[in-house]
Amino acid sequence: MDTITTLNELRGATAALRKTGSLALVPTMGALHEGHLTLVREARRLADHVAVSIFVNPRQFGANEDLDAYPRQLARDSELLDKEGVALLWAPPPSEVYPEGYATNISVAGVSDGLCGADRPGHFDGVATVVCKLFNQVRPDMAFFGEKDWQQLAVIRRMARDLDLTSPHVDAIYGVPIIREADGLAMSSRNAYLSTQQRSIAAVLPHAMHETIARLSRGEAAKAVLADLARRLIDSGFDTVDYAELRHGDNLVPATVAAPGTRLFVAARIGGTRLIDNMAVD
Repeated sequence: MDTITTLNELRGATAALRKTGSLALVPTMGALHEGHLTLVREARRLADHVAVSIFVNPRQFGANEDLDAYPRQLARDSELLDKEGVALLWAPPPSEVYPEGYATNISVAGVSDGLCGADRPGHFDGVATVVCKLFNQVRPDMAFFGEKDWQQLAVIRRMARDLDLTSPHVDAIYGVPIIREADGLAMSSRNAYLSTQQRSIAAVLPHAMHETIARLSRGEAAKAVLADLARRLIDSGFDTVDYAELRHGDNLVPATVAAPGTRLFVAARIGGTRLIDNMAVD
């Protein structure tokens, strides 16, 4: 596996890979876990070559968020990716992605409103900006993202369509289902922040969501059911619930009752750790 840190090197390396087959990109911020590796394996299944980016993007962190504390373990991550057969690791420093004088920002309206967009102002602008840059830098044939960050995936798909990036830069943007721990908690790099006691509390989240989905599927009105979900999480030891909402999965418009394509979205905090999850309501 080639590890590349400058854009000039990247251009030549990706051009050489594309000459011998299709190229997939898996964008990450590192601190890799089984969820990330599942994205890599799906990319390897569908493409001839896989490139992974590791870049902790400062533009998607708010003023009071965990940019400095975010785990950085490039040596371990590199070893994992090499074992998975990744052809190229793109690991640029911030100055390579945002050089002095950088002044451009991408904002995606609609799908970025509400949910995490309400609690993290500017977050999805940072996501859209860095992913657009990654698509232009690597120029993959396809890209892979986890469905745990469903709103992020919707923002990226909207951005790619609106800016004509799906042709020729990226022919397909794939969402890969959430990978969960044995107790149902969605895998996340931020799970490492949880103490043993907090990790036990966190396991309540997916179980409470399943119970909520069962009630919604029986036709109960969303407002009361979602209020019960928030209360249960607080009673179980969560400090706050940022949101618990039912929305249409394609355009993220709020829904009042369960219907085909609706999803349950939850974000809740334990101490300084913010956990998010979403599930289909069928």
